[in-house]
Amino acid sequence: MASSETPTQSYSEKWYWDDRYTNESEPFDWYQKYPSLAPLINLYVPHRNQRVLVVGCGNSVFFWNNAAFSEGMVDDGYEDVVSIDISSVVIDTMLKKYSDRPQLKYLKMDVRDMKAFEDASFDAVIDKGTLDSILCGSNSRQYSTQMLEEVWRVLKDKGVYILITYGAPNYRLRLLDESCSWATKLHVIDKSLTDQPSDTPKWELTKPVPLDAEGSSVESAIGKSPDVHYIYVCIKDESLKMEADAP
Repeated sequence: MASSETPTQSYSEKWYWDDRYTNESEPFDWYQKYPSLAPLINLYVPHRNQRVLVVGCGNSVFFWNNAAFSEGMVDDGYEDVVSIDISSVVIDTMLKKYSDRPQLKYLKMDVRDMKAFEDASFDAVIDKGTLDSILCGSNSRQYSTQMLEEVWRVLKDKGVYILITYGAPNYRLRLLDESCSWATKLHVIDKSLTDQPSDTPKWELTKPVPLDAEGSSVESAIGKSPDVHYIYVCIKDESLKMEADAP
């Protein structure tokens, strides 16, 4: 175990998450809870029979109104939700807990290497903090590119990668654009909705925020340093890749 590393440097390492899930008695959830995000998920994944992959599922599935994400999707009618995590500790726990719910599938897998999945095998991939964790760790650019390329590979054409993140457009857009061929929309949600709805949301969740290539238009729409989580809806578009590859 690389004990000399800081916790954030270890976020991409299996041993870190095995240790954390083993030694922390209280389950924890990252970012937004499913009920807060459900209107947006329903908008971009409208059919309940669409196949969904949740990457870095963690143990947030212990919650419901305090927010089980994968379980929340199944409770909302989704029929095929596959959840992966690098930690065998958390996957073993989830397999036991939800053995009676066939719609919920759990697999130990590294999001940077998902060769167990065929190309174009999912309609949607949902990432609630996994890319952020990788970007906090060592070799972050290499590992994040590997992850995004794998996400793009397993998505069907016109499938959606929904990324919930702290990363503002001036940080995330270039990474997304340089990794794969996406058509990207941006949504935001107030961080306060992780606990209780605010009286006046910064921006309507299901309404895309105006987005230019550098992300500078976002500040004009919602102000400077807003207290929000950013949600990038990245649509896989094979035609964009063919254009980029054309001589």
